[in-house]
Amino acid sequence: MFTPRKDAPQPQLSKPNNYVVYGWQRSYFTHKLMAALHFYSADWCYQDKTVANRDELQFRSGTHQIPVLHTPENWMIADTTPLMRMLDGRFPGREMFPVGARGFLVHLLEEYFDEWIARTTVHWRWNYEENHALLSMDAAQGDEAAAANMIVWGGKVCRATGVSSEIQQREAENEYHRIMAAAEEQLSHSAFLLGERPTAVDCIVLAGLRAHFLYDPAPRRELEDRYPAVVDWVHNKADQWLGQGELADLPEVTTFARLVLSEMSRTYQPFVLANRLAIGKGDKAFVIPMYGEDVSYLARPYVEQSRQMLVEHFERLQLTGDAEAIAALLQQYELETVVTK
Repeated sequence: MFTPRKDAPQPQLSKPNNYVVYGWQRSYFTHKLMAALHFYSADWCYQDKTVANRDELQFRSGTHQIPVLHTPENWMIADTTPLMRMLDGRFPGREMFPVGARGFLVHLLEEYFDEWIARTTVHWRWNYEENHALLSMDAAQGDEAAAANMIVWGGKVCRATGVSSEIQQREAENEYHRIMAAAEEQLSHSAFLLGERPTAVDCIVLAGLRAHFLYDPAPRRELEDRYPAVVDWVHNKADQWLGQGELADLPEVTTFARLVLSEMSRTYQPFVLANRLAIGKGDKAFVIPMYGEDVSYLARPYVEQSRQMLVEHFERLQLTGDAEAIAALLQQYELETVVTK
């Protein structure tokens, strides 16, 4: 946790909210945090990260990444998963990571969307030229030269995350369609994706839809008419939660959770394990088979850091004697190596 220097410049907030989210309205993780704060029923507001406040935010949070949360203690903190764990302790009864085995399942599924589906948001945004003018100018806050650079940057990120070939682009979209079909079915049976109350999984799925897939022209054209229950959930029903409801019991998790677990074993798992090996050897990139072809990915330390959080969560669960149902699920979907140190 970052503690500001006493002489650090203080932000000028537009109104006296307890929490302020600094980010970008088209940002995956910014919307993840905003969804969580809504579910917490917190007192919060949103402000853009701009040229004017950029240096201060980066200095005080210790990162260039968004979102950054300004807290009542005058902290500036980034990284949504540990942030939400901190906020869980401040909003009892509205936790996004429940205690025990169900909390670990939430963490496991959230990792898939954080570290694997993030590449689909990048692909569907920057591999389609019809998105470029809208998104690049938005990101560059109207600066045409910066907007042109943003399009170049988008292409580089697509290459780094393995979605440059036609096969990977097609299969990334197909994978997401399977997820949306499962969500469409699930929302006909429950208010949220893991039961009758939201979790961090709902936050990140909502974030992808709000920041990317139902905003950017290319994916919106593909998704809007095919998944009406999902669209209604995003725009209306999700925000109606009143703080009640239970999650599905283990081991009988929701059909949505089972679909994601099956996808994870084929995609997320080989990706994070190969990334772990590359980071351990000091390699800058690695190549693995994915959807029938060899694909190169940039080795990213944070992906492994995030996986280690999951490993530590599972170890804590084992110490409490509450890991039996989760261990059975991991074995069923051949995901044991994801939580192996």
